[in-house]
Amino acid sequence: QVQLVESGGGLVQPGGSLRLSCVVSGITVRLYLMGWYRQAPGKQRELVADISSGDSTTYADFAKGRFTISRDNAKNTVYLQMNSLKPEDTAVYFCKAFSPRTSVTYWGQGTQVTVSS
Repeated sequence: QVQLVESGGGLVQPGGSLRLSCVVSGITVRLYLMGWYRQAPGKQRELVADISSGDSTTYADFAKGRFTISRDNAKNTVYLQMNSLKPEDTAVYFCKAFSPRTSVTYWGQGTQVTVSS
C-alpha cells in the first residue's frame, strides 16, 4: 500500500518560514518524479516544485528564490523549504509521486499552510 503523508504546515506570519515533509511508504521516492502542489480556496491545484529521479528540479515562478524542494533517499522523504512566506501562499499543500515508467500517480492528503498576521 502506497502512502504519502505530509506534515509541517501551520500558521505563520508573513516573512516567516516553514518546512513541509512528505514521508512516503510503499514506493521508492528516488525512482519517481516527486512534486509539491498547492490549492487555495476556489482555485485550481497548481505545481509548486518538483524533483526528478535525476535530481533535476522545477519551480513555479512564484516559488523561485523562496522555496526549495529536496529529497532524502535514505528516509524516503521529500521536503519543501518555504521562506519569505506571503499571505498569497496560503493553501493546502499536497505531495505527489509520479512514475514516468508506468504513469501511475499517488497523492498525499495535504497539509494546510496559512500565512497571516
